[in-house]
Amino acid sequence: MKIKDNIKPISYIKTNAAEMLKKVNETHNPIIITQNGEAKAVLLDTQTYQSMRDSIGILKILSQSEKDIEREQVYIQEDVFTEMDKKIEKLKAKREI
Repeated sequence: MKIKDNIKPISYIKTNAAEMLKKVNETHNPIIITQNGEAKAVLLDTQTYQSMRDSIGILKILSQSEKDIEREQVYIQEDVFTEMDKKIEKLKAKREI
């Protein structure tokens, strides 16, 4: 993908909207929309947009995890499962009463 081929002025987008939507959905390449010679927006297909949002979400989780490790706010997996099992057993015991 040559990015310069996907830079279009707003006036072009207005007159060729259907064609631009078709192109974006077929190629999954973004189109940069300019106004007065400056980049102002990006046109993306919904699949690419959702994928980007999902990726950002994962990166946020990873970043938070790294901070937790630095602050030593982590738990051993076995301890977590043991605690969960205890809580489940308590709930089961309450139901039997």
